[in-house]
Amino acid sequence: MTATDGGSATGGDAGAGDSEADDGREGPGRGPGGEPDKGPGEGPSNGPGEGPGEGQGGDTVAAVVRQWRAVHPDLDTGPMEIIGRINRCAALLQQAEDAPLRRAGLSRAEFDLLGALRRTGHELTPGELARETFSSGAAVTKRLKQLTERGLVERRGDTRDRRVAHVRLTDTGRDVVDGILPEQLAYESAVLSGVDGPRQGELATLLGGLLGQLEGRLDALRA
Repeated sequence: MTATDGGSATGGDAGAGDSEADDGREGPGRGPGGEPDKGPGEGPSNGPGEGPGEGQGGDTVAAVVRQWRAVHPDLDTGPMEIIGRINRCAALLQQAEDAPLRRAGLSRAEFDLLGALRRTGHELTPGELARETFSSGAAVTKRLKQLTERGLVERRGDTRDRRVAHVRLTDTGRDVVDGILPEQLAYESAVLSGVDGPRQGELATLLGGLLGQLEGRLDALRA
């Protein structure tokens, strides 16, 4: 495991929602993050007398960091402790089954698309939907086809440019979003129930600051 271990931390798409794992379901023999299921005690191996995540709340990333420190004591593993945990949390959350969405027959990615149309309050083009949901154009096209067939969205051509389509919610689609959202928020609150209110606020602030920096810097770092 390196700083990127624990699963993808992508904010939106990389085909998300288009496969069994993307819909938040774990395949046979797979654990959270797409890893093979482990038996009891089969996490990262530890040195004598060391338990997984010792000194860091028992999380698996702490054990991995400790192993890397033993291999490369001269390297600063601080970034790994942050990025590794963010990636691991993202993988677990993406693998967690969103029960309200599952009952409605929707994937998280499909609900995000419907939600973008609902919260913006107006028609969007497929390209705009891709930006709003951090998805690829191909993935949005596939989801729109499925949602259109279900009568949740409808498309109309642009009067000036036939290559452009405009997408909007149908009345049924709007009712679906408005019906699911309260239940989904209650479900997500339950997922975060182990973190008390003030600490959730602190975490949201810290993550917001990090996200704001990354959104402005990653393109430059990749160049």
